Amino acid sequence: MDLLEQIDNQPRNLLPVDGTVYYYGPILSGAQGAHYYDRLLNTIPWRPDQAIICGRTIFTKRKVAWYADRPFSYTYSGTTKTALPWIPVLQTLKGIVEQHSGETYNACLLNLYHDGREGMAWHSDAEKDLKRHGAIGSLSLGADRKFAFKHKKTRETISRVLEHGSLLVMKGTTQTHWLHRLPPTKTVHAPRINLTFRTILAGR
Repeated sequence: MDLLEQIDNQPRNLLPVDGTVYYYGPILSGAQGAHYYDRLLNTIPWRPDQAIICGRTIFTKRKVAWYADRPFSYTYSGTTKTALPWIPVLQTLKGIVEQHSGETYNACLLNLYHDGREGMAWHSDAEKDLKRHGAIGSLSLGADRKFAFKHKKTRETISRVLEHGSLLVMKGTTQTHWLHRLPPTKTVHAPRINLTFRTILAGR
């Protein structure tokens, strides 16, 4: 991490206004990251994601999985997923992310991008199932990828390369005022696994 992004060993907010995004850099060593990457790649029951667009169900090349404390239902892009129970490797990683971020989480949405051709369009994580202004801890494993933010009113954009083993945390009013995306690229040929730890509201 750039020293200019740290103040008293605390990450600097990447957003100039209307939200809080902290980039902690790698919180896992290269060997640790490789270990967890292999475990997740080979043990998670990955499935193509779904979205309903103009009444049609679209299946993505990107694959996903959804875990939580309870069998929470999570609805986004017009489809609903029911969470699987935690497995030990995810509980371990949740604990590591909670320790570094100072936040607590009760769910995790995992994404598997096979190469740089697979990405995510501009969106905000502001579904009614999520805790309002709650923290989302994003742990990256595998290929380094650029991650971008765009202000909903000013259209200002900010980007950051997310490294293998790194942690990025979005919190506060970020989802209200900013969009984010993982832009596709032809220069990345390796897979990336992204774990986004979240807080689902009880009773949803």
